[in-house]
Amino acid sequence: DEFLSSPPKKTVRFGGTLTEILLKYEKGETTDFELLKHQLSDPDIKDAQIINWLHEFRAAVVYLTKELEQLVSILLKLPWLRRSREVVEEYLGFLGNLVSAQTVHLRPCLRMIVSQFVPPRITIREDDVDISDSDDDDENLSENFNTCHRALQTVARYVPSTPQFLMPILVENFPFINKSERTLECYVHNLLRVTMYLPALRLQILELIIEKLLKLDVSTPQQDIEDAEEAANSSDRDEKSTEEGLFDMEEDEERKGNKVVSSSSERMAHPLAERLDILMTILFSYIKDVCHVDGKLDINNTKNLYRDLVSVFDKLILPTHASCHVQYFMFYICSFKLGLAEAFLDHLWKKLQDPNNPSVIRQTAGSYIGSFLARAKFIPVVTVKACLDLLVNWMHKYIDNQDTGANAYCDVALHGPFYSTCQAVFYTLIFRHKQLLDGNLRKGLSYLQSLNFERIVMCQLNPLKICIPSVVNLFAAITRKYQLVFCYTIIERNNRQFIPVVRSGTGGDLVQTCTNPLDSFFPFDPYILKRSKKTIDPFYQFWEELSAEDLENLKKPIKRGNSEDEDDDFLKGETPQNDGVVGIAPNSYESNTRSPVSSIGSPPDCYVPYPQ
Repeated sequence: DEFLSSPPKKTVRFGGTLTEILLKYEKGETTDFELLKHQLSDPDIKDAQIINWLHEFRAAVVYLTKELEQLVSILLKLPWLRRSREVVEEYLGFLGNLVSAQTVHLRPCLRMIVSQFVPPRITIREDDVDISDSDDDDENLSENFNTCHRALQTVARYVPSTPQFLMPILVENFPFINKSERTLECYVHNLLRVTMYLPALRLQILELIIEKLLKLDVSTPQQDIEDAEEAANSSDRDEKSTEEGLFDMEEDEERKGNKVVSSSSERMAHPLAERLDILMTILFSYIKDVCHVDGKLDINNTKNLYRDLVSVFDKLILPTHASCHVQYFMFYICSFKLGLAEAFLDHLWKKLQDPNNPSVIRQTAGSYIGSFLARAKFIPVVTVKACLDLLVNWMHKYIDNQDTGANAYCDVALHGPFYSTCQAVFYTLIFRHKQLLDGNLRKGLSYLQSLNFERIVMCQLNPLKICIPSVVNLFAAITRKYQLVFCYTIIERNNRQFIPVVRSGTGGDLVQTCTNPLDSFFPFDPYILKRSKKTIDPFYQFWEELSAEDLENLKKPIKRGNSEDEDDDFLKGETPQNDGVVGIAPNSYESNTRSPVSSIGSPPDCYVPYPQ
């Protein structure tokens, strides 16, 4: 009865046991071996068959030498992930046996596991064009990923050198940026999971991810993102106007609910910006999770991650000009603890003052200091003052060394780091002057007077001629208001000499350049990716509308152009968000020459001779 009620599991054998088949193959008898390969490649292979074969292979791994890599390749293609738990467990056991007995197969095993870090491909054909991409509706995706990580941990446990073989495979398998958002999202998420159990790879994995994010970021200038959003909004408005009145009931329901946000409202109109937004959200979540244990900040974890991120920042971010969003990973981790923000500022300061660094790196460090001090809400006034003291003292020493020498003239090629530092100080003062003067006006004014801006502005190096016009105009308005220095005489003189700055070109010729000779940018300009900005906004100092008093102040600076519209553009600003400074926010010059109001830009300010 027992025999009849439990028929044996279906197994097919060709010429005896697996060991016998492999030994025959070694002697040149290939018939059974070919049949074995054919059965393992069968798309309709049953779970019971897989388990039986794997069980035999586990006992015969000693025979699976390099000569049998074709057979191993077939085994690695077995559809084990989407099978029963028994198949999965047997397969994990087989992988462990295989790599421990035959390390020659380590790379193929790792490639097989990493290939499962993205959703499976589905084939779609339209008009004879293959537009296959990931299957985003796989319900078991999360469980499959968990199993992949178990497999990787199993291999790493048996082969300690796994990390060094794994990293090149992670690099070569990184999906192209035109793959679906889901594919990129899954791959980056899985890479970050690897760092949790292979910490030796964390720095390299962060470097890899941030390098890819940076390519996305510089491929999508802020202006392109804003234009795409504007186009999408206007097409939405057109659609709504044609359908007006059709869905009044639904609209009433939405108003009652007060907050009904469709998923499409969070999508970025620009496809690359959408990908970047999703990936930045994942990176921010990772930083938060690593630094917090049970909801509390873990100092050691945070310090270690900070060191890795600073290393990536130095290698990738600092040498990259005008990235818009990726650098905010430093902004975010620094928001966790003031000590980190101060360490970051100190790090940038060392880059800025070190004459052995290339001039362009020193200038960029200056831009980061100014933008960070201005925009990071979590930096208190006492830290701002300490930084201003450092920067201004360095500027005065620089003037001492240069003002009487042969190079004591306005030339951005010679004095780039000095001008960048000046702009950082001016920019910080524009954003922070109210807080510096808050509480005790006399004491605050005394501090600002001690910085001796007059000497900096009046020196032969003429920083007002080099810095971005919107920064100069605001700095001039604020310093005049508090009677710190009167800049307008110098601004007018600079305008009479034509605003393009004289630069020493090759062969000693003089080259005229446009009004951003420093080619400077503010790295922490407003963050515009819809999902990930929710992480940044609570720590971010937004700009506020002009008060009537400051409006009067800013109407008086000498115009550098000759169009009234240009002056009007300059007076546009953001709606008030918090208790910050008032005025119009100076922004990166490049991205503002035709910027909508939402991006708080400086006026388009190109080469225009001063009117006679």
